[in-house]
Amino acid sequence: MVEDRRGPGTTPEIQVDDPPRLEREGAGRQAEHWLVLLGAFSGIVLLAVFAFLVEPDQRGFGTHEKLGLPSCKMMEWFHVPCPGCGVTTSVALAARGRVWDSIRNQPFGLIVALSIPLAVAWAVRGHFRGRDLYRDLNAVRLGPWAIWLGAALAISWAYKIALVLGAFGRPAV
Repeated sequence: MVEDRRGPGTTPEIQVDDPPRLEREGAGRQAEHWLVLLGAFSGIVLLAVFAFLVEPDQRGFGTHEKLGLPSCKMMEWFHVPCPGCGVTTSVALAARGRVWDSIRNQPFGLIVALSIPLAVAWAVRGHFRGRDLYRDLNAVRLGPWAIWLGAALAISWAYKIALVLGAFGRPAV
């Protein structure tokens, strides 16, 4: 925003809005900010549940069934894993500190598991800096993230297919 505070015939003074400063001065945060913060911390609770209550399935996939979810139909019908096969198992392994087993089982699961504490760190940092997390989250350009995550998922899926079909010996778990 440009405002001329000096009067006619003078060089205008440029004032740039600084969202964190404006928020600290009383503009406040949206209710959605608190939902984003709560969501980030819910991820830590989820990791704790996986660490202490969810035993990783020895097959390297199917851990989600212990949470009451149905079995993977693609694996049942075609004996080929779906893109998400093994992700829950890998998150459970990572939550238990078995990082290498998590990578060997389904690399995308480790990406998911590591994203949770990173999201909490981002949320806490932004919160204490006076940012509105909802606005910041909406300002993120999703295109590059979608490409990166899609590529990571595709590579992890190809790896999991090869693992299930026996290309590397037995499953990692």
